[in-house]
Amino acid sequence: MKPVKTPQQAAENIKDGASVMIGGFISCGRPSEVLEALFEKGVKDLTIISNDTSKEETGIIKLVLAGRVSKFIGSYIGMNRIMGEKMKSGEVKVELVPQGTFVERVRAAGAGLGGVLTPTGLGTAIAEGKEVMTIEGKKYLLEKPLRADFAIVRANKADKYGNAFAAGSSKNFNVAMAMAADTVILETEEIVEPGQLDPEKVTFPCVFIDTLVPVAKAVMGRN
Repeated sequence: MKPVKTPQQAAENIKDGASVMIGGFISCGRPSEVLEALFEKGVKDLTIISNDTSKEETGIIKLVLAGRVSKFIGSYIGMNRIMGEKMKSGEVKVELVPQGTFVERVRAAGAGLGGVLTPTGLGTAIAEGKEVMTIEGKKYLLEKPLRADFAIVRANKADKYGNAFAAGSSKNFNVAMAMAADTVILETEEIVEPGQLDPEKVTFPCVFIDTLVPVAKAVMGRN
């Protein structure tokens, strides 16, 4: 059985300087309760890895405003002005990664690969400092795996072993991130007994999950 913790208990082991993957696409599938607990804990010098920073002054941006984030790795920061301002001022180092490349780097880490080859970004600022390989006459960037100390992800339902189901598009980056971190914290709206979760609907196999955090049903628009 996986340990069941409150958001505050789950965030307790995340220390200063940690790298943390945050699942979700804007507010869809975003693990908001543990994010809030991370803010309350006061941890700092975080490297946050997430597709986007969303558009509200909560969640990731709340951490940024409090000076807790030293680096952000993701695909999109254009939905709010705050991260752009922090990037321009140098307060937060931002590594922008094309979305397809971003998820492939995460997937590569989970699969134990040495990297992925992609033509995306050739001849742009994305390629600066990266190895270019030529295969069968075509050039590719070598993109290295993206792994984190922690991943905070979200599901709709989980059994006590940690097998979990995420509905529809809420799967987004959550599943790949659960495979690419040393410790995985899963927010779930419901915890059921073993055998009550249809095996055909398991999105997260239990082997990737370390901690279960029961939370309220997601409300659209929250981070």
